[in-house]
Amino acid sequence: MGNEFVPLSLPPLLIGCLAALACALPGNFLLLRRQALIGDAISHVVLPGIVVGFLVTGTSSTWPMMLGAAAAAVVAVALIQLVHRVGRIEPGAAMGVVFTTLFAAGVLLLEQSDTSNVHLDVEHALYGNLESLIWLDATGWSSLLDPAALVWLPPELTRMAVVLVLVMLFIGLLWRPLAISTFDEGFARTLGIRVGPLGLALVIVSAIAAVAAFDAVGSIIVIAMFICPPAAARMMTDRLLVQVGWSALFAVASAIIGYVLAGYGPLWLGYSDSVSAAGMIATVSGLILAVAAMFGPVRKGRAA
Repeated sequence: MGNEFVPLSLPPLLIGCLAALACALPGNFLLLRRQALIGDAISHVVLPGIVVGFLVTGTSSTWPMMLGAAAAAVVAVALIQLVHRVGRIEPGAAMGVVFTTLFAAGVLLLEQSDTSNVHLDVEHALYGNLESLIWLDATGWSSLLDPAALVWLPPELTRMAVVLVLVMLFIGLLWRPLAISTFDEGFARTLGIRVGPLGLALVIVSAIAAVAAFDAVGSIIVIAMFICPPAAARMMTDRLLVQVGWSALFAVASAIIGYVLAGYGPLWLGYSDSVSAAGMIATVSGLILAVAAMFGPVRKGRAA
């Protein structure tokens, strides 16, 4: 079994788990700050950045497209603030205006550009290519200790591992100011915490996680992981540290259960074809949220 599982299923499973964790961890703070849609906005606006990066460089290599996506995320955040302040509309509406407009622009660019010779299309942007991230040089569990085979691991795995470490370092090093400013901005200012730059740094870290996950898992999983695991975790506890732990558990469970159900669920029901792993992972995260809403501890009158 290991001869098939390690090369064909282990890398996609690990990449899905890493992407889910990288998005869910900062999602806790975005949710508590009532900025959960920031993750949705970022996951949409990276599309035009990726397309522009391809059109400018003429290559679909990782770094030009990642830089284009990161630039688009920064532009989107600036536009959201501009629309919010100039138009004097609430932040949620500003996010909706910006991310739908930029995402539509990205789709138009994608359809009109010559991307026939690369794996870059609307379906790839939405669903990612998780199932195709296989490790052909692996021969079994022994390959995990073989340096020659490890060199040929999917680059998305290394990228997501590095980004997850970055996200964890950011949250770990800035835990106290993040927690204080999330629950009481005024008190945080009296302690000398620079609330504005800290909030911007949180958005930038979230953007990095979304951009890194976008190519591997598509926008569907990114959107779901920013919101569903933190929201489900919030229904389990009022303690921030425990909430982060629950969100990590729910994110990993969504990735593993969703991937397994996508590949084997239809076969168990008598169908011949599997379904999208990205769609199933997002669906499972929504089901976990529904179960938490129905059976999680009840806390009446909660402000956050």
